[in-house]
Amino acid sequence: MDHFALTDGELFAEDVPLAAIAREVGTPVYVYSRATLSRHARVFREALAELPSVHIAFAVKSNPNLAVLRLLANEGYGADVVSEGEMNRALAGGIPAADIVFSGVGKTRRELTAALKAGIGQFNLESEEEGVELAEIAASLGLRAPCALRVNPDVDARTHAKISTGKADNKFGVPYDRAGGIYARLSALPGLEMKGLAVHIGSQISDLEPSRLAFLKMGELMAAIRAEGHSVTHMDLGGGLGVPYKASDSLPTPQDYGAMVASVAKDWGVTLMFEPGRVITGNSGVLVTEVVRVKEGVVNPFVVVDAAMNDLARPAMYDAWHDFAAVKPNGKTMTANIVGPICESSDTFAMGREIDEVAAGDLAVFRTAGAYGATMANTYNSRALVPEVMVDGDKWAVVAARIEPETIFAAETVPDWLA
Repeated sequence: MDHFALTDGELFAEDVPLAAIAREVGTPVYVYSRATLSRHARVFREALAELPSVHIAFAVKSNPNLAVLRLLANEGYGADVVSEGEMNRALAGGIPAADIVFSGVGKTRRELTAALKAGIGQFNLESEEEGVELAEIAASLGLRAPCALRVNPDVDARTHAKISTGKADNKFGVPYDRAGGIYARLSALPGLEMKGLAVHIGSQISDLEPSRLAFLKMGELMAAIRAEGHSVTHMDLGGGLGVPYKASDSLPTPQDYGAMVASVAKDWGVTLMFEPGRVITGNSGVLVTEVVRVKEGVVNPFVVVDAAMNDLARPAMYDAWHDFAAVKPNGKTMTANIVGPICESSDTFAMGREIDEVAAGDLAVFRTAGAYGATMANTYNSRALVPEVMVDGDKWAVVAARIEPETIFAAETVPDWLA
């Protein structure tokens, strides 16, 4: 459920007409609903109520906007980060350092040091080599780094190949059959406090069975590690629960997910950790765009909009679907190709899709754009960096200003020898 709906024939975000935001801020523009974000955060937490000890760390990469992070901090969420920049955003958003989990396969020495000094709650180690380096840094600072070892369970999440992370040939984690030995060796290092294990098999998961199989394997590994005399007090089960991008999609709910986890892990005697991202933010946002023109095509017309692949990269990267709807639909439909203005054939949002009838100057939205939308935006073709707005009831605010091309190229210099 989201809070974007038609009122008297016009699309609103909560109690604010999207057309009013477009008039003031311009297009393209991302618009988030506070009510939707809060509801999703609470629904996910409630779905885990059967579990005895839970820590939820929002996957910052899905939407790192400071207003979003502050809202989730107020909901009691921690943060799952994959860079120093995301860690600093989480801290600035009001999330306590102790509630931050640092994931990611390529943490640099600088990032490890900064995270240690910040006092974050957990490092998810992606390799034995990373653990050895972190132990040396921590010891030099007179600290012990709280850690979990990320394990690759070699389970196919049955999601898009580019967002699969739990198969043997993916870059994440240590091989399952070597994890016990690695955990033992890392536990002996004075700079580390090995707390537990971590697993994450992919994103936009639409079938819970692969996750269940991965969790069962992790339970077996945990038992084997404990049998060797090592402590396991935390199990990070990652995130990845999918959201419906099409109105017709039927996906597992947070309640389905919580029940599955409880059936596998309720009696493990650990704090279970979760890293939801898309399931919290996905349906909380839309990308508002204006139709530039409708261009005649060989088979279907091209609806050219002012949003582009630099504003919303998912269709170009993953052939991803986003529902497209007119802000003021007239009740008629058309079959069209939806494209942006970028000089790339991949700047295509849909081909041969039945959509609301639109014409030049009309406003429309790409739905389910609150996750992996603005955070993946760039300035290709020297375009502006897209702004973000948050709505709360009948009020709204710009929570990330549009950054114009002039501001971006002002940071560039021409050396004297080219003058």
